[in-house]
Amino acid sequence: MKNTDKCSFCGRHQKEVNLLIAGLDGFICDLCAEQANLIVKEELKKKGEFKLQKSKLLKPIEIKKFLDQYVIGQDEAKKFLSVAVYNHYKRLLQKDKGDDVEIEKSNILLVGETGTGKTLLARTIARMLHVPFTIVDATVLTEAGYVGEDVESILTRLLQAADYNVEAAEKGIVFIDEVDKIARKGDNPSITRDVSGEGVQQAMLKLLEGSIVNVPPQGGRKHPEQKMIAVDTKNILFICGGAFEGIQKKIAQRLNTTVVGYGASKTREVIDKDNLLQYIAPQDLRAYGLIPEIIGRLPVITYLNPLDRDALRSILTEPKNAIIKQYIKLFEYDGIKLQFEDEVLEYIVDKAVEFKLGARGLRSICEVIMIDAMFELPTSDKKEMVITLDYAKAKMEKTNIKRLKAA
Repeated sequence: MKNTDKCSFCGRHQKEVNLLIAGLDGFICDLCAEQANLIVKEELKKKGEFKLQKSKLLKPIEIKKFLDQYVIGQDEAKKFLSVAVYNHYKRLLQKDKGDDVEIEKSNILLVGETGTGKTLLARTIARMLHVPFTIVDATVLTEAGYVGEDVESILTRLLQAADYNVEAAEKGIVFIDEVDKIARKGDNPSITRDVSGEGVQQAMLKLLEGSIVNVPPQGGRKHPEQKMIAVDTKNILFICGGAFEGIQKKIAQRLNTTVVGYGASKTREVIDKDNLLQYIAPQDLRAYGLIPEIIGRLPVITYLNPLDRDALRSILTEPKNAIIKQYIKLFEYDGIKLQFEDEVLEYIVDKAVEFKLGARGLRSICEVIMIDAMFELPTSDKKEMVITLDYAKAKMEKTNIKRLKAA
């Protein structure tokens, strides 16, 4: 090679690069070779990552078995989710065949108390999907023209998950969390602007139903000079989740109005007052503050059961990513063997039931018990740690219990 040799792509001379590779009629430097390698990988990823194959399509029972590895209980919600995702895949495959019968999508609404696993179900199902998937929070959404995020930003997240492959994004699944926070603030239609409530619901109608939406590629506010990406939402499956705090009162009122006549006492006995969410109906959602048009576009409504003591005990130790397993793994990294006595696990569950925070409360209690050990042990010579009941009680009494209850 001569000193005058230079890269045919970027024009850098031999002395400006680490390596110059010779070809038949030119050269390529190591920097351009690395860049070309990244571009090839990215393009191959775009073409192949979201390609649906019938042979790889999991059946509903197989999808539920996968969810069972990470989420304890909630069989009813898992069944609805598994069927919805399976049918979504079938719709996409059927669309390619060009049949006369067009299957409509069935968007889902998950209703459950805080800490019962709505978001966990969504995150878990995202692990096994072959289509783009994103989780968005409805609390930041506002009506167009106001401070906050426009409804179209939901699709921006989906585009980002699909590496801006519009065709792949149009077959994706979106989980909209905290959808109860966009409920109408009053029972009657709003006279003044309800920019983060009814206004957002109105704006979401076109997304849920299926229409071509102009999406800002980088999110944020829409500007006239910003180039938009057209996304067809007809084949995007929407799964909505929310705690709907206080909706039990609406359900109880409705159930009491129907209990009239000689069989009234018998009917009351059948109703499970501890889990009124299982009786949820569209009219309860309307009374809570969702507009009828939104309810009509969420035809599948399912519920998550409140977690009882046995479920909380299982959540602590059984799933693949169980809380106790996470602590044991954390201490393993420092070469420390961590053990929990069975009485400690029972104590943690008792406190979680007392604070009524669901599975999320388990993490808070474990952090209080483990914080001193996690702070001190990495720098000590100790190679084994056993968490006893006395140790756990001492740490819980030391902290401000009122702070945990208010968490």
